[in-house]
Amino acid sequence: MRRRPTRGEPGPGVHRQDWRLPPCWWEAAVFTVNAQAQPGLLYDYAGFPAHTYRLTWPAPGAPALAAEVGALLAAEGFTVAEDHERGLDHGVFIPMKLAFPEADVPVVQLSLRSGLDPAEHLKAGQALAPLRRQGVLIVGSGMSYHNMAQLRHGGTALDPASQHFDAWLAETVALPPAQREPRLLDWARAPGARDSHPREEHLLPLHVVAGAADGDSGLKVFEDQVLGSVQSAFLFGDTYGQP
Repeated sequence: MRRRPTRGEPGPGVHRQDWRLPPCWWEAAVFTVNAQAQPGLLYDYAGFPAHTYRLTWPAPGAPALAAEVGALLAAEGFTVAEDHERGLDHGVFIPMKLAFPEADVPVVQLSLRSGLDPAEHLKAGQALAPLRRQGVLIVGSGMSYHNMAQLRHGGTALDPASQHFDAWLAETVALPPAQREPRLLDWARAPGARDSHPREEHLLPLHVVAGAADGDSGLKVFEDQVLGSVQSAFLFGDTYGQP
């Protein structure tokens, strides 16, 4: 098991380096935490090959962590709900299946809040920052570019908006929080922003993670070109250590 990126260490008696908390593009009227002990999967997509509806990833949930997430958010004034029926959607089980194919890590999914206010999601991340010091890996599952109408299913030319916005993202996450946060709050004014994200549900998980990063800077650790778009991933805090 590889350790999560952080500069903090778990406190005495806390051994939760294997817990994962992925905010994703599930939207609810209030921040909602999946609190099931054994969550199923939600195949929330259509038109894909039949085998994609038979995928499995039987990771356990973590009701105690879900309760702690709710308590931390409530302490910052958020109304919070628990969900005991919804399965883990593709924003969780697809990346997590690739990263942890043995499904041996407890997972709690946190929804986005309807309205998609960047300030609320940044503040929610800040509320969850103590979890990182307890060994919880906070994963923001989304896409750095998500304009389905512009994805190019033929040809190789990159969308210039994707290139511009990706460069802005890389520059922004690397800044100290005092400079990073105002830029994230005003993200829609960035070069190529609305052409990259006509709707921001795939971007705001980054705000949650950036808020939880506390004083840690971010770094682009992955880049690829997908259907004419630049897709990147960012890491906050120290790089992974040895198992």
